[in-house]
Amino acid sequence: MKLKVVWRKVSDYVRYDLKEIAFPSSLPDPPHIIKRRKLNWKERYYVLKEASRLYAASWVRDIGPDLRPNDYKKYVENGDKSNVGDVENKEKEPSTLEDLAVAARGGMETLRPAMQRVYMTRASAYRDALKSFIHGYQEGIQQVMSKKEESNPQQPEDISKKSG
Repeated sequence: MKLKVVWRKVSDYVRYDLKEIAFPSSLPDPPHIIKRRKLNWKERYYVLKEASRLYAASWVRDIGPDLRPNDYKKYVENGDKSNVGDVENKEKEPSTLEDLAVAARGGMETLRPAMQRVYMTRASAYRDALKSFIHGYQEGIQQVMSKKEESNPQQPEDISKKSG
């Protein structure tokens, strides 16, 4: 009888607990989440095709209307041809992220100067923020001290009489 109980407990452990330890299941979705239907093979193909097209287009340095069609539509609908040129000019200048991506593809020799520029930019921004904070903090202290002096004008005179 005891052997049967031990066998059942071991088999339950292997069947349920060990499986959960080796391959943990994810948490269930919250109750307000509506599950989407599964895509059929044709829809999966279209999703894969569009994702691969966008991925391939993202490797180009000049991100044009293929990846950001909404930015271009705004200017074309308004009829502002000059703004479209501004958008194209802005996008031809690489952002920091694009610059890092290009540098990463070039290897460690090109990545190191790009990373140094990023860190120096961050350091200067941090230094400027710290300076402005200290400046504002000192102004605040001066305001508080001037208010105290205005409310207690006799206090500094008493201190000077005691010391002199």
